[in-house]
This record gives sequence, structure tokens and C-alpha cells, in this order.
Amino acid sequence: MSETRTPPIRILLVDDSELVRRGIKTVLTAQTEPPMLIVGEAGDVAGAVAESLRHKPALVLLDIRLPDGTGFDACRRILERLPETRVIMLTAFSNDNFVYEAVTSGAHGYLMKEIEPSGLIQAVKDVMAGRSILDPDATTRVLRLLRGGAPEQGVDLSVLSAQERRVLAFVAGGLTNKQVGGQMKLSENTVKNYLVNVFEKLHVKRRAQAAAIYVQQLSPPRP
Repeated sequence: MSETRTPPIRILLVDDSELVRRGIKTVLTAQTEPPMLIVGEAGDVAGAVAESLRHKPALVLLDIRLPDGTGFDACRRILERLPETRVIMLTAFSNDNFVYEAVTSGAHGYLMKEIEPSGLIQAVKDVMAGRSILDPDATTRVLRLLRGGAPEQGVDLSVLSAQERRVLAFVAGGLTNKQVGGQMKLSENTVKNYLVNVFEKLHVKRRAQAAAIYVQQLSPPRP
């Protein structure tokens, strides 16, 4: 009887340095459980969008500073066309505004290039499992920035039901839909339905944007 193999995580690398791309590729392709497959590479925003549409990767590792724009531009354009794709910003720049922009552009993670190979692999696994990943230092700063920023125009969490607010609170705390369901004794599908309602009421399209709005106004509970 043949063994059932775990399908590889299909990844697109975007960085204007070929040397950096080679290094990341070496780290990720050495991973076997689950296997990670580099399906394409790009060195600019236009290439990132084109290669994403061509290969439809599960994950895009995206640099911020690119020759023809920013990784934030690429992130928005990719997610607009491929909403199921997940994006991690992998950068040498630790900047409050950059982290804020990453969150509001819909990125699922923000990591520094100094991260250890094992940390990068774990981050990929976590993001693919539905968790949002931020560099620990960046997390503190972005939460402070979000709390100190101007409130979203026209956004009021009172439009949410008590149950919707609870779901959003756990999401803002970094829990996956499955984990939220476990905390609230709900099915994963029910959690998804609640989030659809939350997104519609808050006029957002992604969980990172909804979480950012929540963090501006309230503090997420601990599981």
C-alpha cells in the first residue's frame, strides 16, 4: 500500500535580490513535513502580480521595497484577485508605519529577514494554518499605533451582535476559526458565518482589517 503524501505548500518568492531569493528557497525546499514548493519568483510588483495570477500560490513571501512600487501595493492587488492566497511580508525594515500598512493591506504576517530558518518555516506553517504572524517587536508597536490612531470613519462596533463581537475579539487575539470555535463551543463553519457578518457590517474584506478596527477600540480577551 502506497503512503499518502502531504501535498506541498505552493509558494511564490518576491524580492528584488536574487541572492535573497536563493537563500529563502534553499531553506524552504529543505522542509519535508509539510513539503514546500517554490512555484515561481519575481523581483518587482508587476512580476509579483503576474506570477501570482499564473501560478495561484497558496502563499506569497513578499519584500516591501521593490523597484516599481511597494509590497503593500502588490499585496492588495494579489489579494483582490486571489483572496484565498496568504501573504507574509519578509523585510529588513522594522518600521511602525510599515507594519501598520502591512496589516491594513491584508497581509497575514510581517517578519524580519534576520529571522532564523526554523522561525521562517514555523511562520509559514502557522500562516497556512490560519494564524496571523507578526514579529514580536512589531506586534507591540503596531498595536500601540492602532490604538493611538484615529478611529475608522463610520465604524462603530455597536453594530455587531454580542456573539459577533466575541468572535471578532478572539480573531483579534490571533486565534484561528477552529480555535475560536473551540473556545465558544461552535462549529468552524458557524464561526465563518459570524465573520462574514462582521466583515459586512464593518465594511472590510479581510480578518486583519477587522482585527485592526477591533484593536483600535477594545482589548482582545485571552483564551
